[in-house]
This record gives sequence, C-alpha cells and structure tokens, in this order.
Amino acid sequence: MIPVFKQPRVKIFQHFSLLLLPGLLTISTTLISCSVQTPNSENPTNGLKTKVVRMGYQSSGDIVRLKGLIEKRLKPLGISVEWAQFAAGPQLMEAMNVGRVDIGSVGETPPIFAQAAGTSLVYVASNKPSTGKSSGILVQKDSPIRTLADLKGRKVVFQKGSASHYLLIKALEEGGLKYSDIQAISLPPSEARDAFIQGKIDAWVTWDPFLAVAQKKANARLLRDASGISTQGRYYMAARKFATENPKLVRLVLEEIDNTGQWGEKNRSEVVKLTIPHLKIDEDILTTMIERRTYGLRPITPEIGLWRDVDWYWTKTRYLDCSYFINFSYRTLAVSCSLSSGNYVAFFGSENGCYF
Repeated sequence: MIPVFKQPRVKIFQHFSLLLLPGLLTISTTLISCSVQTPNSENPTNGLKTKVVRMGYQSSGDIVRLKGLIEKRLKPLGISVEWAQFAAGPQLMEAMNVGRVDIGSVGETPPIFAQAAGTSLVYVASNKPSTGKSSGILVQKDSPIRTLADLKGRKVVFQKGSASHYLLIKALEEGGLKYSDIQAISLPPSEARDAFIQGKIDAWVTWDPFLAVAQKKANARLLRDASGISTQGRYYMAARKFATENPKLVRLVLEEIDNTGQWGEKNRSEVVKLTIPHLKIDEDILTTMIERRTYGLRPITPEIGLWRDVDWYWTKTRYLDCSYFINFSYRTLAVSCSLSSGNYVAFFGSENGCYF
C-alpha cells in the first residue's frame, strides 16, 4: 500500500485562467473567459473533459508517482492516472507531441527544442532551481583529460536536445572550445552508460541517477558539474489541447505535485526509503542523489530570466531556426494559476506568425 500524508486544508488554487501576452514584457489585462472557481463552489464537471490523465516521468524516478497523491485526489472524480517512463526529456516531449502523454517533467532544454519543432505544449509549473550538482561531465578516473580545454578532439557523449546538451555547449565555451572541436555523439543515457563503462568514449555528459552511479560504481571522475550553467530546474509541461480543455484537472494535479514536493524537501530520508525499491541502486548512492535534488514548485513569471537565457541562447547560436523559433518563444498565450507558493504561468506557442 502506498503511504500517503494528510492533505493540507489550505485551498491552494483560487483560479486558473487564460490571458493574452502580446510579448513577454507586457501582460494584457483582457482575460479570455476560462476562470475556475474555488473547489467548494465549482461544478464538478467544469474543466474536466477526460477520464484519464497520462503522466510522463524519467528514469531518475518520480516521488509524485510513488506517493500516489494524484490518484487519491482524482479517484472521487472518476479520473484514473496512467504513468509512462522515458529515458530522457526529448523522448518524453516526442511522446507528448504524438498524443501519448498529457503532463510530464523535463529539464529546460527539451521543451525549447520541442517547440521549435512545432510541438503544441505549455509550461504549467517549474521545480525549484537546482544547485547544478546533479548533472555533470564525467571522464575515466585515469583519463588524461584534466580541463575542459582537453576535450578538444575527444569523443563526448550526451543526449541531444536535453539539459546535458546545453551543459556541454556552455562548458565548451568556458574551456575556449566550439562544438565542432569535439567528436559529439548523441546517445540515450542507458546506451551512453554502457559505452562509458566499456571505455569506448572519452567523456559523458549526464545527470542523476546515472551521474551518481558512475561516480560510485565506475570510479568516474567529475570534470565539471552544472553549477552556474544549468541550474534552471525542471519544468512540468502539458499538451496544449489537454491543458485548455482540462484546466481544473491541471490545477488539481499541480496541487498534488506541489504537496508531494514540499513533503520531499522536508523528509529526504523518507524519500530514500520510498524510492530505493524502485530504482534498485545502493542506498548511499541514492542518498547522495536525493540530497542534491530539489523538490517543490516555484512561480513561472513573464520575467522568467534563466529560462529565457537558455531559450535565447539556442536561437542566437543558430542551433534552432530563429524565425520559426521566436514565433513560439516571444508571442505567447499564458495560463495563470495561483498557488500558495506563488503565481504559476504557462507559456503557449503562438499560432499567429512570427512576432518580430
């Protein structure tokens, strides 16, 4: 039986509404009629057009899934929850693109690539920013690679379109290198792990639990972690059609994600106990991983700063098509919701052409 904790009585959401943003710096005061009243007075079928919510998560585990609070919250409404695991964020985003996932958690880079490719998605919430300790660039213990500049000409493996991709590019710049200076190889984490252990690659850019396991089990040496580079935190994404048709459902799901995250922040030893049967890794490795992870949600505002830095970086470096990409980043619709911990805004891609 999945353990649960008593739900707080505070009514976290007071509304969930759509508003138009002509640009990131000016918020229109005109509201599109899509407000949701407080739980006690709302129609139980309002904002609920589905009987199943399909949640996506990654191989690092998800205490939201393990806690089971979303299922408990939605069961009285006749809504079930289905979970699907993915190797990394880009795979989860592709599943959302083809209609297999309604809501999922990814790093800052996957949704940017997905939007540039035309995926109709929204940002519905963000996790608190990390310290950057849970991602990094690994080399073999006895590798002659001692600095970032030493990566020149080397085989470096990472997952294309992931947060590790962004970490690699920025780290190369820090070391005075260009992307073309390395032998870049894109592999999902499980395949990259095998290649690294077998000594077939020189460096591996990855995240927990792969990072923590490789450091402990393979005696991998950390060349550079993501501190100061990739610390934006994770984002909860939703398929645009699902979010606009089910605003109440998104609201309820976010409440339980936030509740679970607040519990995780305060009870890390319990998080270890909860996740160890599922991740099947040594307790000391899991403890390290849990200690350097952040839980709980934070506001997404029109001034989302670090997210925009990553967004603009991929555009200005021309890894993504600028005219098409800016269309999705700077002319937006937004979903605004009020949580006890702040205001959450989800950015929609525009259908009205390029903003500039």
